[in-house]
Amino acid sequence: MFRGISLINLDDKGRLAIPTRYREELQDCCERQMIVTVAVDERCIGENGCLWLYPLPEWEKLELTISKLPTLNKMAGKLRRFVIGNASECEVDGQGRLLLPDKLRKFAGMDKKIILVGQLNKFEIWNESAWTAKEKQWLDGDDNEGLEELGSLSF
Repeated sequence: MFRGISLINLDDKGRLAIPTRYREELQDCCERQMIVTVAVDERCIGENGCLWLYPLPEWEKLELTISKLPTLNKMAGKLRRFVIGNASECEVDGQGRLLLPDKLRKFAGMDKKIILVGQLNKFEIWNESAWTAKEKQWLDGDDNEGLEELGSLSF
């Protein structure tokens, strides 16, 4: 399970260094084989400034789930084209670095400073300014959508 936030700098080649605390787990769960793709929101619209990074076994579960969606469903097709179509295989190298494909870096506006956010079975990779804006939106927002479904959740 991946949790927490890490501030990371991309190097000149577009590589990010995976924090040390995750490296052994990534070796154990996926032999450092990862999939990076665009992130989408609840409406299957690209999440500005964000990419998703999955260990290969978690990605394969997602692919299986998406493959079972109706082929003529407009939203399912959009999800397949956007998330699956933009997916790229990448491997964490011996120094713990992962190369983000140029196309995806450009899509998410990744430059030097990025934020890696653990999301249990995957990571989100955020452009630092997009993360700051989104975090402010969440803190200032009064969005109640889905609140009823969380009614029995206890901390």
